[in-house]
Amino acid sequence: MLFGICAVIGAVLSGQGGFLNAIRELSAVSAEDMAVPALSGSSGLLTSFFGPDPVNLLGVIILTSLGTWGLPQMVHKFYAIRDEKAVQTGTIVSTFFAVIIAGGCYFLGGFARLFDVPAIYNESGAVVYDSIIPQMLSTLPDLLIGIVIVLVLSASMSTLSSLVLTSSSTLTLDLLKETVMKDMDERRQLVIMRVLIAVFILVSVLIALHPPTFIAQLMGISWGALAGAFLAPFMYGLYSKKITRASVWASYIVGVGLTVSNMFLKFIKSPINAGAAAMIAGLIIVPLVSIFTKKPSQAFVDDIFSSYDVTVTVRKAHSLEEE
Repeated sequence: MLFGICAVIGAVLSGQGGFLNAIRELSAVSAEDMAVPALSGSSGLLTSFFGPDPVNLLGVIILTSLGTWGLPQMVHKFYAIRDEKAVQTGTIVSTFFAVIIAGGCYFLGGFARLFDVPAIYNESGAVVYDSIIPQMLSTLPDLLIGIVIVLVLSASMSTLSSLVLTSSSTLTLDLLKETVMKDMDERRQLVIMRVLIAVFILVSVLIALHPPTFIAQLMGISWGALAGAFLAPFMYGLYSKKITRASVWASYIVGVGLTVSNMFLKFIKSPINAGAAAMIAGLIIVPLVSIFTKKPSQAFVDDIFSSYDVTVTVRKAHSLEEE
C-alpha cells in the first residue's frame, strides 16, 4: 500500500505535467460553483490550505481521524499486543503508515478537479463522485492499474474480515450466550459464528449492489453510528473511574440515533458531517451524564483498574536520581 499510493501520486502528477503545472492549473479553476456561497468568485481557492469548503473538510477530518479510535474492529487489535516493546514499534510504524496513506489520499484528492471530463457525470448531469478516482487512474500504465486494484481489494478484504469476525463473535458470545442461549457449548458457538459471518457478508454484497450516492456517504453512516456509540465510552473509560452505565447507554443512543435518523430526515445534509457530529456529541454527553447518574461500585472500579497497578520491569535509559 505504501508503494502503491506513492506510485499513483507520481503517475497522476506526471500526467498533469508535473506538480507545479498541476498547481497552476488548479489555481485557474473558477470558484463560481463552490459549495460555500461566501467564497464564490474567489480565485485560487483550490490551491489554498483549507480549500474551497473548509467546513465540510473539517467534517471529513473529524470522521476519518476520530472514527478509527472508536471502531470495535480497530480497538480489538490492541488486545493482541505482545509486550511494551511492540507498543513502541507499533506507534512508529502506524504513524508513518498513516501519514503516507492518509496524507497521500488527501493530497491526491486535491487534484480531482483537474479531471473534469464527461465520464464523471451521469445522464442527469450530476457528478458521480465514485468515478473520479477511476478516471484519474485510467491513464496509468496497465501494470500500475493492476497493482492499485490488488491494493484496494486487499484493504477492503482486511476491513471486511475484521468487521464480520468482530460482529459475529459479539452477537454470539456477548448477546446470545449471555441472554437466550446460556448453555451453548463451543461447537455450537462456532457454528453460529460461521452462519453470522455468512449473513454479514451477504448484507455487504447487497449494500454494494445498491450503494448510496457515493462511498463516502456509506462510510459516514457506518463510522458515525459505530464510533459515535463507542468512541466516548472507550476513551473516557480508559482514564476515568467516574464513567457510568447510563452515560454509555446515552452515547449509544445518541450515536446510533443521530446517524440513523439523519438517513431519513436529512437534518444534516452531509452524512459525513452527521457522523462527525455523532462522535463529538458522544464526547460531550458521556461526561455530562456521568455527573448526574449513579456511579459504579467502588469495588468494581478498583477491580477494573487493578491492572494499572501491576509492577513491571523496564530498562532505565536515563537516570534522574540525585548523586
